[in-house]
Amino acid sequence: MTNENIIREVYEVLESRRDNPIDSYTSNIMKDSSKKAEDKILEKIGEEAAEVIIASKNDENLVHESVDLIFHTLLLLVYKGVNLNDVYNEFE
Repeated sequence: MTNENIIREVYEVLESRRDNPIDSYTSNIMKDSSKKAEDKILEKIGEEAAEVIIASKNDENLVHESVDLIFHTLLLLVYKGVNLNDVYNEFE
């Protein structure tokens, strides 16, 4: 994965895990019943957001915790069927 394309590559892996489940964390969380899967993902986003806040306040592990938050946000977007280009367009 190159730095410039890493978000797209991660997104495509997540889409693949959604559409062709394997025995993985991301496949398992997305193949749960609709409401339960979404709740689990949202719970992880809340947990990761809190960890980013703590990491920032403590000046440690901020990058690691931020990446976890971004990953779980991407997971939610994939689960909800959001096109990655829509995300990119929102930044413009």
